[in-house]
This record gives sequence, structure tokens and C-alpha cells, in this order.
Amino acid sequence: MAILHKAQLVPTKLELLNAWLPGRSWYAGPPSAAIEKVAAFRFDDPAGAVGVEAMLVRHRDGGPLHHVPLTYRGAPLAGADEHLLGTLEHSVLGTRWIYDAAGDPVYATALAHAVLTGAGNAEEIVEGVTRPSDCRAKGTGTASQAPAVHARPAVKDGDPTVITAGGLTLTIARVVDTSGAVPAWADGLERLEAETGGVPFTLATAHI
Repeated sequence: MAILHKAQLVPTKLELLNAWLPGRSWYAGPPSAAIEKVAAFRFDDPAGAVGVEAMLVRHRDGGPLHHVPLTYRGAPLAGADEHLLGTLEHSVLGTRWIYDAAGDPVYATALAHAVLTGAGNAEEIVEGVTRPSDCRAKGTGTASQAPAVHARPAVKDGDPTVITAGGLTLTIARVVDTSGAVPAWADGLERLEAETGGVPFTLATAHI
């Protein structure tokens, strides 16, 4: 489960995304800073140290849905400056370092576990109360376990973004295909399938 707090964030996650997302090579919306959240879901970090959240956002004037997984850390991730969106002040947890999760081994471990074992997104607990998720995600795999990633993975940025760690390859959609079809890059592989507002889509794959 993901333990969350009712907290003030300065700046907000969306403010960080508005400064960062339009500069990505794979961003396909209008260039102005008007990114809005559509939905999100969380993965669990068994160690309880790193927040892992997949944001689904789009520009308020329209354009495609974008998939932006983020990790939230209480200290910098060594060697990952290229993946850093910035820092924010959390009224409960203090300073948090916000990363594009593609470069974070905790995200790679969580995503591989979900895709390869068929696990779903984490239950979200806010001050002891379960909060319904506005997006459901679940892997298609049936393995009993998945490899853990301990070192910072290699990342080939783009759409899709490819993450490699040892013999594990993860691929994540950046611009989400909401047509209901499986993208060509995901065909034949175990996938992370998600749904929000009755619309299903593929977000990621994993293979060893």
C-alpha cells in the first residue's frame, strides 16, 4: 500500500511538470505551460522510502494524454541529475527530490513486478482512510517473481522510453494510445494495462 499525507506542496507537482514536460522531445501537446492532471496511480516501495506515482496528464487546450511516472525521494539519487524535475517542500515530509521515474531503480523494480507478476497499482491510504484511485493498472504476466533493480538503469529517452538493467528491459509509453489497440512496440510482450474513465490503454512492457 502507498501511505499518503494531506500536505501542502510548494511548488506543486503540476507546477514542476509545467516547467519540465514541454521541453521533452516526446511531448506532443501545445508548448504553453498549461498541463493538467487527468488521473494517477501509485506503486508501492516495499522499503517505504520512495514515493512512486504514474501521472496521466494533458494540456488544458487539448492534445494527447501523456504518461509521466515520477519518484519522490527524501534525498538526491546519486548520478540521476538528468532525470531531476526539481525539488519541492512537503509540509509533512520536508524537502522532496522529484525525478522522472525512468531513471530510478525503485520504479524499475516496481514496474517489473507489476508487469511480470500481474500485480496491480497500490492501495492508497490517506491518514488511515483508503482513497479510491482514479486510474487502475494491472500487469498481464503470471510469473511468481520479478527481478529487482538495485543500480540506476540505463535510459533511452523517447516515445516509447526504453529502460534496461542487466537482462531486464522495460518500455514505457509517453504519448498514450487511447484507441484501445495494443501499440506495435508492446505486441507479444507482457504489458501494464490501465484504465481511467472507461478508456483502456497500454502503458508499459517488460521482458527478460
